[in-house]
Amino acid sequence: MPDFASLGSFWVYLSASPLAGLTLTLCAYVVAQAIYARCRYSPLANPVAIAIAFVSLALLASGMSYERYFAGAQFVHFLLGPATVALAVPLARQLPRMRRSILPLLCALVSGCVTAIASAVAIVILLGGSPQLAHTVGPKSATTPIAMAVSERLAGVPALTAVLVIGTGIFGAVTARFLFNALRIESPAARGFALGVAAHGIGTARAFQVSLEMGAFAGLGMGLNGVLTAVLAPWLVPALLPVLMRLLG
Repeated sequence: MPDFASLGSFWVYLSASPLAGLTLTLCAYVVAQAIYARCRYSPLANPVAIAIAFVSLALLASGMSYERYFAGAQFVHFLLGPATVALAVPLARQLPRMRRSILPLLCALVSGCVTAIASAVAIVILLGGSPQLAHTVGPKSATTPIAMAVSERLAGVPALTAVLVIGTGIFGAVTARFLFNALRIESPAARGFALGVAAHGIGTARAFQVSLEMGAFAGLGMGLNGVLTAVLAPWLVPALLPVLMRLLG
């Protein structure tokens, strides 16, 4: 039988050090991946959503503050930068094909970016939300750092934007396959690019689990949409807001 007293003493020691956040994050990842594999890699068992739930429950049960947790988990957060840069490798391998498809990709990028921003603002207004909430939701389909910066520039709530970005990514990763199948979209390049534009990093991670080709185009879509959102959202959201408020308010 396990020695629960020893386990309790170990947790007390661990929770007082920065290692607690790192250990909790790694354990959440292992558990989430095990459940994901057990479910035969079904998109409904999204490992990011499972890991978030696991970490949240652990923090609530232990009484650990988010600040103390992040003090240990920030090493994993740091690795996001190198991981993003590493996307250049599969992108380089698909470069000849991307060059041949540059016009369709640009059309898809612009339409996807504008639709993501406009639909988010329209839904907020339709449901009676405030202009500040519309500014917060507008950049939700970009990666978290870009979305938070755009939200701050628009006088939104960056912390809430980060939550919405993660929710958007999880929703996209979970529903994309079913939506693509319903629309009879078979091309891995088209699927990947659309997933990257709509669901940023979480969608890109899901695309890489399907194939390297799909993941490469998802990484391209994620990067380009982040840049375009940073350019378009600061003037598109304020321009759309009064028009949508008159039409839908």
